[in-house]
Amino acid sequence: MNVLLAGATGAIGVPLTRRLLAAGHRVIGITRTPANRERLRALGADPLVADAMDRDALLRAVEGLEADAVIHQLTALKNASPRLRPRPEDLNNALRTRGTANLLAASRKIGARRFVTQSLIFGYGYGDYGPREITEDDPFGRPQNSYTDPVVAGLLSAERQAFVAEGIEGIALRYGLFYGPNTFSDLFVDLMRRRRLAIPRGGGGTVSWIHVEDAAAATVAALERGRPGRAYNVVDDEPVNWRDFTGALAETFGTPRPLELPRWTLRLIAPYLAFMMTSTLRVSNDKARWELGWEPSVPTYRDGNRNMATSMRKAA
Repeated sequence: MNVLLAGATGAIGVPLTRRLLAAGHRVIGITRTPANRERLRALGADPLVADAMDRDALLRAVEGLEADAVIHQLTALKNASPRLRPRPEDLNNALRTRGTANLLAASRKIGARRFVTQSLIFGYGYGDYGPREITEDDPFGRPQNSYTDPVVAGLLSAERQAFVAEGIEGIALRYGLFYGPNTFSDLFVDLMRRRRLAIPRGGGGTVSWIHVEDAAAATVAALERGRPGRAYNVVDDEPVNWRDFTGALAETFGTPRPLELPRWTLRLIAPYLAFMMTSTLRVSNDKARWELGWEPSVPTYRDGNRNMATSMRKAA
């Protein structure tokens, strides 16, 4: 397929570009930054400089292009601040709402029928869901009368737009938290080195993660075999609490472990991060296994940390 990939130079965009090309697809990578042209060419993609948030400019940029599919992987995580409460005008929410609408308009202009959008497991809601596994049949996008509602609403908007768009085969991927190169885990390692990371006392909530390479592999599988109108959880096999996850990172990278603070203190310092770290979402990946023929090559965070340690030794 000819694939238009928005977010091609991001944390998942780079490994996704490599995997798409390895699977025989052509990739047209969207970037806002002209300096990323050469980076995309080096990966083997055709660069397209455009701002997906500027609808008119985006449609001008894709004039004359043809593609079979569009993949939406736009985020603004580098600009996010854990100290701020999520707001409707937050850039990540704008990318999920207006950005999705603009990419769907571009899909129609270039004749693309398939549309794969990024989503997150936190669209199921923030809070303690206990020991049971959450599946795609559980409610998604339901307001909770909390300051996290804008995040949940933005995720629901991205999915709903993809599913109801006329003439479009929409698919949503509900990723777990990313770890691996250029993801949350890099940020956490840096913060732990500087003794700037805190987690809830007692270990915090238990959530599902996914190595970024496995997220990219699942995205290719969804592009090729996903069913229109379906959402898929993309997570590894073992949910983990924050103490165990960050402790494993600290051991791998030789950093101090994070501080442990009372929950009320953490919520004063970084309210959104605290809410995320006290939520428990054990999420099932069974549907992605059955329907996409995908399974994580890194089944647990322990496997991922062993892989990172091996890579570090080879690089030394």
